[in-house]
Amino acid sequence: MPKSLPIALPITLRMYRRLASGLVPLAPALIKRRLRQGKEDPARVGERRGLSRDVRPHGPLVWIHGASVGEVLAAAALIERLRDLNLRILLTSGTVTSAAVVAKRFPPDVIHQYVPYDSPRYVARFLDHWKPSLALFIESDLWPNLILAGAARRVPMVLINGRMSPRSFPRWRRMHGTISALLSRFDICLAQSKTDAERFATLGGRDVVTTGNLKLDVAAPPADPAKLERLMAMTRGRPIIVAASTHPGEDEMLVAAHRSLVGFFPQLLTVIVPRHPDRGSSIAGLITASGLTPALRSREELPTATTDVYVADTMGELGLFYRLSPIVFMGGSLIRHGGQNPIEAIKLGAAIVHGPHVFNFADVYEALDASGGARQADTQEALVKQLGQLLADPVMREKMQRAGLGVVDQLGGALERTMTALEPYLLQLRIEMGAANA
Repeated sequence: MPKSLPIALPITLRMYRRLASGLVPLAPALIKRRLRQGKEDPARVGERRGLSRDVRPHGPLVWIHGASVGEVLAAAALIERLRDLNLRILLTSGTVTSAAVVAKRFPPDVIHQYVPYDSPRYVARFLDHWKPSLALFIESDLWPNLILAGAARRVPMVLINGRMSPRSFPRWRRMHGTISALLSRFDICLAQSKTDAERFATLGGRDVVTTGNLKLDVAAPPADPAKLERLMAMTRGRPIIVAASTHPGEDEMLVAAHRSLVGFFPQLLTVIVPRHPDRGSSIAGLITASGLTPALRSREELPTATTDVYVADTMGELGLFYRLSPIVFMGGSLIRHGGQNPIEAIKLGAAIVHGPHVFNFADVYEALDASGGARQADTQEALVKQLGQLLADPVMREKMQRAGLGVVDQLGGALERTMTALEPYLLQLRIEMGAANA
């Protein structure tokens, strides 16, 4: 779908492109360091330089890019709809954890690649190899050279599930020329909320439409029935709290909350699921230092009668633990991270407790709090109080669960609105498929 492109780039982007080109000789040292840190897959580091062992499939190819796990999972239902149209999917992301989730949760015909480092040389290799027919960027992972090169090749590009956080917006306003030059390369921008839409339009988005949050339409995460049955057998009769996707600084507060609550609920089991599983050992040390007994799932340990806090430091098992407990604390909210996605937990029947910092999902949490589907805890004392009330009152839990599900139903529909917005591009791809098969 042809579009007019701005000719001149602002000086910030011209400098960025020169700097990114000049840093190419440092890429081997960067990759080596990231390999030591466990941030790269040694078998696939070539993908970071735009190289691939995979062959591009015949016909139209829809390229979808998301930063990490949350963005990749947000696209799951959309990917299924595109596959139903017999379109092939190339999915890129930037983290080892997201690659593991794709391998576990997505069909094998979905091609996953690590997004190349944002150097013009590596980006050109990537685009020359894959020749995408349509590019969908999820939320706000905007790599300048990737966007500029895609636009220069006349690849139709759409920003989907677009989000502009209250922290990013004022920073980008001070660099309006830079962000405008990037956003104007997208044919359309599909925003999560009216607030996001207003921010994207202010920053130079060309055709901004509010479609809603795709994460509200994602199916509940799966769970292995045998593993769930075993966990339920090991914990039967115990009150359980699940703390999902926690970040450093929150684990200490949750362990302290457990110590306070166990005086009233002697058999209490707290399950901590860290956002980054490699923190499991350090969390276990924290638990031990507090005088409690931990068990680590990464060591294939199961919670026993003497386990106080179970550290679920594995990937892709949140669906298992959401099914284990009707009370879920959502992490990333007691610190200024912005809060993690509560939708999957709600779809599996959880009453939600969260901290004050939920700007990543502001509209969702506002609706949940207003309906009674979630409760906010601003302090350690409030955290203990909210969790204690839910442990003591099953009627209150059930009321919160129903309210949460009502909010999710009310706010849903982003998938259909996104598909409607993409229809002109998908029609063009179907025409190309018909011509290729004629």
